[in-house]
Amino acid sequence: MGINCPPGAICSDPFQERVGANQTVIYGFTSTKVTQGPDGKVNGGATTFNYSPSPGNYVPAATTTDGGKTWTYLNGSDGKPVLGADAKKSLEQGALKSTLNKTVIPTAAKKAGIPDPQAKNLQLNNNTANPSGAPTSTPIAPTSDTGEAAKGTKTTNFGNFTYPADLGSTKQDVIKFTILEYQPGGFGQQTTEGGTNLLQLNQRKTNRKPQGTVTLPIPSGISDTNACNWKTDELDAGKAALGAAAFSGISQGIGKMFENISTTVPGAVPDAKTAATSVFAAAASGGDNRSILARAEGVIVNPNMELLFDGPTLRPFSFTFKMSARNKGEAKTIIDIIRFFKRGMAPIKTDANLFLKTPNTFKIEYLHRQEKNHPFIGRIKECALQSFTTNYTPEGQYATYTDGVMVSYEIQMQFTELEPVFNSDYDDESNYPKVKDGIGF
Repeated sequence: MGINCPPGAICSDPFQERVGANQTVIYGFTSTKVTQGPDGKVNGGATTFNYSPSPGNYVPAATTTDGGKTWTYLNGSDGKPVLGADAKKSLEQGALKSTLNKTVIPTAAKKAGIPDPQAKNLQLNNNTANPSGAPTSTPIAPTSDTGEAAKGTKTTNFGNFTYPADLGSTKQDVIKFTILEYQPGGFGQQTTEGGTNLLQLNQRKTNRKPQGTVTLPIPSGISDTNACNWKTDELDAGKAALGAAAFSGISQGIGKMFENISTTVPGAVPDAKTAATSVFAAAASGGDNRSILARAEGVIVNPNMELLFDGPTLRPFSFTFKMSARNKGEAKTIIDIIRFFKRGMAPIKTDANLFLKTPNTFKIEYLHRQEKNHPFIGRIKECALQSFTTNYTPEGQYATYTDGVMVSYEIQMQFTELEPVFNSDYDDESNYPKVKDGIGF
């Protein structure tokens, strides 16, 4: 169904967006009555978001006259608010706002013949509303313009491929690779409702628009390894005293250090003198004070050894697929799949050849019955494809069909996640719907 555009307004085409943890699909369009300055140029406007739970029958749901700083939410004919909490949050600071800014409003302005510089005044760029208390973000440093990608570059519309060809007619579990345009994690400052400023990193969206997919049967040998880095650390009494002195900003020499140790550890003065003697003896002889102390006294300084956390790790994932074409159509699909991954992982030159942009990244999903994330296989965060190996003779000998296509191809792929898995991810259903239902990551 069409839309009912109010007189004197510029209206977008209908669109859809997903909101909330359950990724509910909502439909809508915008209508904007523009305002103009003394010079006749567009300098803003009043924007209304019109909503429908299904295509058609749109009703006004929310309006803003200050560029999205504040929204006035409207009631329906039943006296209840048209938009639910998830849609409101998405409109104020989520995917819905982003879609309006990047696509919907600019497209409507272009249709109305409003030049780009003026059309920017209609976007919701100044939204600082924060009724939910969730953090808002402002950049610390502006993003530099690194230039357009070189002519012939492809970062979108890679196509959708399935192998074998009849896989879609079955209900077997599959693995799906979705190619995405890389989005930097960002570098900014987070301001909470109480005014606390925190460093904000790794804020890339997890629900970005897919630019192509490859769907394959789940191979054998799938696994994941979750790990953290830990290291052995030693802190003997001398190091502890020096550390304490550094923290307090006071350093009174080696004699005072051992005196402090004796104060902290009753009865340590004789031991401290022995340790100090070994230090000076080692310095004089060029030896190791630990070995000298062991030889002379039959003891060593207690190293207070402890295993300490040293940081997270990034999980690697490896996949191997062997593909043999049964007909011409499948042969083309196999070639397209190989090209899909090879081109998607390639670095991107800028037009001026001054910079290299980051290659596309990949979302990897195990799908149960080809419909939903498999709850009993660990999920995978967004990944970079670090290596791709093609074996053109996996049968051990060179063999082709009459048109030159190889009888079989074997591909090996090495992926690594862009960011570590954190404890909070296991409950983060806003970014990973239904993640609480199974293993998690």
